[in-house]
Amino acid sequence: MTKTLDRTEIGLLIALPLLILVAFILPKWIVNYVHVSMGTGLVALGVMIQMRAGLVSFGQGLYFCVGGYAAGMMAKFLGVTDFFVLLASGIVAALILSALLGFLLRRYREIFFAMLTLAVSMILFGLLSSTEELGSTDGFNLPTPSYLGWTPEGDTTQLMLYTLTCAIAIGCAIALNRFLKSPIGYVNEAIRENELRVEYLGTSAHQAVHITYVLAAIVSAVGGVLWALPLGHVDPEMTNWTTSGQFVFVSILSGTGNIAAPMIGTFILEIVRVYAVEISPNTWQMILGSVMLLTIIFLPKGLWSLLTRKTRTKKSAGANASVAGE
Repeated sequence: MTKTLDRTEIGLLIALPLLILVAFILPKWIVNYVHVSMGTGLVALGVMIQMRAGLVSFGQGLYFCVGGYAAGMMAKFLGVTDFFVLLASGIVAALILSALLGFLLRRYREIFFAMLTLAVSMILFGLLSSTEELGSTDGFNLPTPSYLGWTPEGDTTQLMLYTLTCAIAIGCAIALNRFLKSPIGYVNEAIRENELRVEYLGTSAHQAVHITYVLAAIVSAVGGVLWALPLGHVDPEMTNWTTSGQFVFVSILSGTGNIAAPMIGTFILEIVRVYAVEISPNTWQMILGSVMLLTIIFLPKGLWSLLTRKTRTKKSAGANASVAGE
């Protein structure tokens, strides 16, 4: 039986043509921020689905970087420029690495999981920073991608890449939404609440965490490729702890109540950062920290809780009105 679309998926499908329309009616600087947010938003989604299992990854920049560097190395050393091949190379690299690391990380929880993910990402940061063939700390540039032998020119180049980025990001969000509503998705929520009971019920918590970790890695690698291609550059900062911290920041800021939340939260973060730098170039991090602190205090479940709160209020008001009418 074919699975029907839920409200979130319908909303995402409606958002796709609207996002593409943005490229024609809004200023280029806004379009650029939306474009970048699509890539980094996928990494935030990877963090979010792990948070559903009670796991906080402080090293998700590892796969963000692996995706970007895998695509860049294919172009740099093999001369490959096809968009789909570059995207596939990032996915394969993340799949292999996460499948191997997953056997180690799936055994740990809470602070141990967080610190191990951070340690692995910083190992890659050190390796890339000291590898001259890959540009050391400066990284290297990526060429303009082609599409099955076709290389667009002028404004079409950016429009084509932007359209594909939006389509892939929306597709990944829908796939992850279905994952969260699958048996493994519900098992992850049970693991967060009481892992021991999950094991007593005959379900392997380690296996569920492993699958979730690999899926989050693949989505993050896709985000890395989609982020690196429009910028045309990769560097080790992609896997630095500060970058990974931003993805955790977005997940906390936006909340884990809906798959669309991190995508929206990423764009909000980009806008806040732009104005924070403009207002206070030397202390803009303090502004971001203050925003996060206020969010945690007043909206512990993230910005998405504002929408769910309004929905609950309307339902409560409707219920009260019907009772009063009786």
